[in-house]
Amino acid sequence: MSSAAISRCLIRSSLRFNKPSTHRTLATMATARTIHITPENTGLWQIKQDEAAAKKASELLQADLEKHHVYFNEDGFHNHISHHILSLYGTGASAEHLQKGYDVNTSYQRPATKLHEKVVEELEDWDAAKSRLGKGQYYNDFLAFFQRQIDRQGWKKVLKEYMFNGDEKSEDMMVRMFSGLLHPLIQLMYGIEWDQPAMVAMGLAQACVHDNKIGKFLLESEEVSKSISTPMPSIASLLDAAKSNKKLASVAKKDIRNNTFKSVFAKAWDEMVEVAGRVKVKPEELDERTAEMYHTAIFEGAAPALAYPSKEPKFDFFLMHLINLCPAFITINSFDWVPIESKVRLLEWKIRMDLLQYAAAACPPLSLERIASYVPKDKKMGPANDQLPRLFNLEEDGHAIKLFRAVGLGKTVSEKYEDRDWIKIKGDMWTKVSHLIVDAVEAGGPRWLFCTGDPATWDEVPDRRDAVNGVSDKLDQVHL
Repeated sequence: MSSAAISRCLIRSSLRFNKPSTHRTLATMATARTIHITPENTGLWQIKQDEAAAKKASELLQADLEKHHVYFNEDGFHNHISHHILSLYGTGASAEHLQKGYDVNTSYQRPATKLHEKVVEELEDWDAAKSRLGKGQYYNDFLAFFQRQIDRQGWKKVLKEYMFNGDEKSEDMMVRMFSGLLHPLIQLMYGIEWDQPAMVAMGLAQACVHDNKIGKFLLESEEVSKSISTPMPSIASLLDAAKSNKKLASVAKKDIRNNTFKSVFAKAWDEMVEVAGRVKVKPEELDERTAEMYHTAIFEGAAPALAYPSKEPKFDFFLMHLINLCPAFITINSFDWVPIESKVRLLEWKIRMDLLQYAAAACPPLSLERIASYVPKDKKMGPANDQLPRLFNLEEDGHAIKLFRAVGLGKTVSEKYEDRDWIKIKGDMWTKVSHLIVDAVEAGGPRWLFCTGDPATWDEVPDRRDAVNGVSDKLDQVHL
């Protein structure tokens, strides 16, 4: 992906996604029940694909839609097949690579559940639907319900009604979209970016079967922000504020499952809400704050991967998701039918989630110098996209290629604001971050880490075999 390629789909003055004029025509065969991808419809990267890959992507996405549940186990672990396929396709993978990505991840998926026609009809009444919310066994019923709604109204009107309407229903759905480590929003992202009504229905249905426990934090910190009159500081400074708070920075531990609720909320609730309450975006700041959020999320995710330069680099599983969601905000901000107030609120909630997950990761060190001095395993450090074949051939569930794609888009989003103080990553550091992603997922030991701020987390990571331990001894040669 070249900067020029993405630039063609971003109106530089506002970071709005400029969809090609033929895009609606390209997707006319896509319906609430049928996924149809064309060679021209490759998402925000705007590369040109071939007919074979487009046909294969459509075939595999349709199979996933019809055959699989949103959770692949009873613990609520998510099915990532559709994200994986579109991220591969949208970065130029062949039909063969798409098939491999699908095959690697089908064996452990749960089959779609039987439809309850009576339940689907009851979902027309939101009061009646409430008893089904947060329950995975009703995913296919919610999916069928939203497919019928989209058949009648189109996905944009349905999305506006269920997310941006300002009533009890849309308030509840907004909260659920941010549950499950942001997975409902990530699912929705691929639907709106590729203009696929069926995948929008999947995102809405997925939100419905998640709980709304995260809402207390999002709504309470939002209420706190209303009483603050001082301008919002940089997002990076809020991360620093979290780390400098000894209580907030020390509650999360490697061996605690769900540090968000059992550590941060249980032991440092007031401290977390106070930091998150400082987030307050003005409507006129939307475009720049979106770019800042995107850029800072990449920094927040990449820097901890190098917390121990003598170890193999490893990304934090939770912080990685914060990056993977970011492209959604490019697309949503491009929609003139989404109220500006809703766009601002979505962004504020995303920033608060970024701060929360940083605390839940035990506030790992954020060293720009370690990124700048990183020596990739490919010592020639060619263009970032030369590393794509390594990801196309990697047996994974899609997280790595999503991360690589999101970072590539983030580079272009950041370019307009390179003179801002909040910009951290510049010049060849972008290439290093892309290499870092591939190096990290190929390295031995666990593919992802949990709670990278806890030193004990790194005990299971092997030492790096490179003689320079992954860093350069000539910091003056890198672009800081």
